[in-house]
Amino acid sequence: MPQKLQALDLWRHVLVTNVRQAGPDLSSRQLALLLTVYLTPPPHTVRGLAATLNISKPAISRALDRLGRLGFIRRKRDEADRRNVLVQRTVKGSVFLTEFAHLVLESQHLARGDGVLGDGHGASPPDPVPEPAMEAVHDRVLAGSPD
Repeated sequence: MPQKLQALDLWRHVLVTNVRQAGPDLSSRQLALLLTVYLTPPPHTVRGLAATLNISKPAISRALDRLGRLGFIRRKRDEADRRNVLVQRTVKGSVFLTEFAHLVLESQHLARGDGVLGDGHGASPPDPVPEPAMEAVHDRVLAGSPD
């Protein structure tokens, strides 16, 4: 299978596995926003996130509303400039992204040779992702630990 199709099939596998699990079904915008908050250095504001993702502030606010209801982010008024609202990480959001990263790594492992992603037939269960790899993902997600 061509490399571009393999990449798309990997992403499809990640998404299908994710929607089959019990848990929130995030939109692409919500997931992009959540990853941006956790994987780029703080501080994060609605204005800054809108500029980074090149989408409107109202769209950012709607996505943050949902992520906040899920407990994945928290908003806090900036004490230095009360006009700004800071977007902060939470432990629950960090746990969600750590589990999502594990799902991506398992899908990648499967794609590398434990089975065929395309039709889902003949695939043996992937070996668990090595602990050092998961620790590195977890450390990256927690960089700048939740406030």
